[in-house]
Amino acid sequence: MNVILFGATGMIGQGVLRECLAAPDVARVLTIGRKATGTTHDKLRELVHADLHDYSAVRAELAGYDACFFCLGVSSAGMSEADYRRVTVDIGVAAARTLVELNPKMCFIFVSGLGSNASSRTMWARVKGEAENAILSLPFANVCAFRPAFVQPGPGIVSRTPLYRALYAVAGPLLPLVKRVAPGQVTTTDRVGRAMLNVARQGVRQKIYENVDIDAAAG
Repeated sequence: MNVILFGATGMIGQGVLRECLAAPDVARVLTIGRKATGTTHDKLRELVHADLHDYSAVRAELAGYDACFFCLGVSSAGMSEADYRRVTVDIGVAAARTLVELNPKMCFIFVSGLGSNASSRTMWARVKGEAENAILSLPFANVCAFRPAFVQPGPGIVSRTPLYRALYAVAGPLLPLVKRVAPGQVTTTDRVGRAMLNVARQGVRQKIYENVDIDAAAG
């Protein structure tokens, strides 16, 4: 399997990259982002691309892939709705439209979030829902959205978002309790990565994978 990964420097993306590089059936991994990950591996090729809204200059490098795991995202804190939409909707849709033309048989998985809904009154949830709807409407052979809830980072993985780092520092000691009280609301970066690989291997069984579905798909 040949995989494209967006957002490989983010917390979820780091975990997904680890799982892809460790999977025996993954032959190639292409990461795309504005910055390199700093990871070195025989399977890995990194494409540093400044304009994530336009892939015309690199189209020839994006063909021949079986799956795309779109883990790129930002916190909406302090952002206007227009700015958040440019990142969350416009970048994701631009990438998906390019890839569906080049790899229509690809499995495309978009990382969204718990509570995403295009009709929501909450800004981030509404915008995430809009992104889901736009991407799920594209004619990929397999396409779905993952909606993880609380994602526990694996060893050595740190979020780049200060707000999230503070949240994990506070919530970390409470995770055993949270898992007992609400086991379906907690997953890990490695389980998200394994779930993505399994969905790409087996085919999409539903358009939306909530947190419990992600954990089930991880095996």
